[in-house]
Amino acid sequence: LPKNLSCTMTSKAVKPKLIFVYNADSGFKNLMIDAAHKIFSPKTYPCKLCDLIYGKFGERKAWKRFRNETEAQMKFLHADEFKALYKSKFRPSFDLPVILIEEQYELEVLLSAKSLEEINDVDQLISTLRDFLNKED
Repeated sequence: LPKNLSCTMTSKAVKPKLIFVYNADSGFKNLMIDAAHKIFSPKTYPCKLCDLIYGKFGERKAWKRFRNETEAQMKFLHADEFKALYKSKFRPSFDLPVILIEEQYELEVLLSAKSLEEINDVDQLISTLRDFLNKED
């Protein structure tokens, strides 16, 4: 290389992207139906991920703080959005809700619907995600 040019290489690997897929479809009408279901019949609400991240009136403060402070890439999708973006006859179907890891165009389950059911609150979810992200460093 000429003296006035330099070459810098980084060995830092790209962090995997976390994809959060809700068991709910997008749109205002669905939002209103889900909100009513969550308020009037919370025990039968089908999206544990939604329940962990959102309270009755918005995003939980602890979650928002975690989301803003973490360096991990995160993508949040409703069921219909996920199906449209990741549709492939070769891709396995996932029970929703689910948290996936996307790495080099491959999807892997980080927390399945069953695993999410066992998480009691947003703090436990954050702790689980931090443990995973710390292993990735």
